[in-house]
Order: sequence, then C-alpha cells, then structure tokens
Amino acid sequence: MMPIGDESHARGGLPIVNLAIIAVNLAVFVLLQLPSDAFTMGFSAIPREILTGTDLVGPVQVPLPDGTVETLVEAPGPSPIWLTIVTSTFMHGGWAHLLGNMLFLYVFGDNVEAAFGSLLYLAFYMVAGVVASLAHVLFNADSVIPSLGASGAISGVLAGYLLLFPQNRVRVLVFFRIIPYTYTVPAFVMIGLWALFQLINGFASITPSAETSGVAYMAHVGGFVAGLILTALLRPLVDREPPRGFAPA
Repeated sequence: MMPIGDESHARGGLPIVNLAIIAVNLAVFVLLQLPSDAFTMGFSAIPREILTGTDLVGPVQVPLPDGTVETLVEAPGPSPIWLTIVTSTFMHGGWAHLLGNMLFLYVFGDNVEAAFGSLLYLAFYMVAGVVASLAHVLFNADSVIPSLGASGAISGVLAGYLLLFPQNRVRVLVFFRIIPYTYTVPAFVMIGLWALFQLINGFASITPSAETSGVAYMAHVGGFVAGLILTALLRPLVDREPPRGFAPA
C-alpha cells in the first residue's frame, strides 16, 4: 500500500522546510554517495563506533545471520564519530530506498509542517531522526554494520500526522498482482498498518534473522515513538485547521 496523495492543510502554503529536507537528501545521495563508497561507509551510523567513540577504519569482519562472514571496508568518518547519528539520517542505501522515503515525506510532511510551523517542524524532524538513530544503536550495540536513511525521522513525521490528522483521507496505490488500484483510506488506517508492521518487525529484529536483517526496524520504532511523544507535548503550539481537499498526487 503506497501513499500518493492526501488532504492538504487549510493553511498549507509552501512547505519550505519539507521540500528543503527532500532536496538535501537527494543532493547528498547524488553528489556525495554515488561518487564515493567511502563517504557512505564513513558517515553512516555504526553502533560500535558510536558507543566506543572509536572510528573503525579498514577491513572489518561481519558475521551474517546465515552463518557466513562478510568483509566491510570501513572508511574514516567525522570527528567526533557520534556525529554520524545526524549525518546518517540524510543518506540512503539506493535509489529505491531514497525515492520510497521521499515519497512518504512529500505526502505527509507538508501538513505536519503547516501545523507546527516551519522552524518547529525542522526541530521536530531532527529530534525524531536522532532518537531513531540512538534506538538502533542501543538495540545493536556490538554491530559494525553501517546504518543509514531518513526512515526514522520520517517515522516521527508519520506519528505526528497520525495524532494531528487521524481522519484525513489518504489516497493509496495498491497492487493486486501487477494491476494497480487507487483507494482512499483514513490516515489512521494507512499509518496504523504501517506502524504495526514496523513494531512487529522491530521486536523480531532483536534476534537477527534472514527475514529481519538489513532493515533498521528499531530506528523506525524509535522515531515513531519520539514523534508521538513530541506531538503530544507540542499540541498547545499546533495549528490543526481542518483539511481543504486533496493535494496533487
């Protein structure tokens, strides 16, 4: 189920911060990650680096859930190395990862920005991203596998949207075999199903397996919980005008 549009905020305007975040993510991937694997390896979040304060450089042996071992060539990162908690939230593992995340952010982020205001929305997004990264680090303390992606911060945005606009209509694309159909569902259905999937897989990933490895589900859970808490605390400052109709898909 893929979101392709939603009801826009009555005082929406141009979501400057949301569009800027999308632009930064695209620029980092195209200008820094594609030309250099070293940048990706150095500026991703590696739990062992962050918890020990030691920047791993060179070949590192990584045991995989299937019993095999893979060698990762780690590259120098920022100083101090814990800054990767932030840098990793603007990086992605491939075009599908990037475009999927940006689609969710484009559909849901504009209403949350309109409700919070641009500056508060930026702070909200960054805090959710940092909490998401820390959640992944704490649940994978010995891992030397790089973690990257905006998914944790976007999970916080989805949580904010869920609390502020649960009845908003969301246009979704559903594929039955290869045939796409569009439906309109309440936001609480779309985001609720997504959150349930993340929660189940997040706790399943505490014991790594072939099914749960490769996705930082606990980062998604951490970002979502952070978004719920922040939105609840910030409610007095939020503008929750009723929606005015569908934004362009």
